[in-house]
Amino acid sequence: MGTRLLFCREGEALVTWMMLLVGLVVGMVSGVVGIGGGILFVPALVWLAGMDQHKAQGTSLGALLLPVGLLAFWEYYRNGQADLRIALLLAIGFFIGGYFGAVAAVHIPDIWLRRIFALTLVAVGGRMWFGK
Repeated sequence: MGTRLLFCREGEALVTWMMLLVGLVVGMVSGVVGIGGGILFVPALVWLAGMDQHKAQGTSLGALLLPVGLLAFWEYYRNGQADLRIALLLAIGFFIGGYFGAVAAVHIPDIWLRRIFALTLVAVGGRMWFGK
């Protein structure tokens, strides 16, 4: 099952519904725990859609373009649990940093990009688990 499945007529409906379901589940989890969808989208695209790491990361970034998180943000903001000024500053930094990160990532071999991604998840998870 490769990315060709996404363009194959006979599998098109199945892939469409599968990706909508993945998006729904990732959106719900992201809304609950406040994580970026990429942490969940990238592995799902690699495993379910057969994408390589580069294509999965690029597709994930495309899915996360504004205003994907707008409704989740609004709910947190409405309940006094989000700082609009900080969110905008983070968005500006992410906008610029994302570009330079992507410029670098396309030159990293797929296996090393996958390892960097995995190490990032482990490091962040460890910090969250063992931190105060």
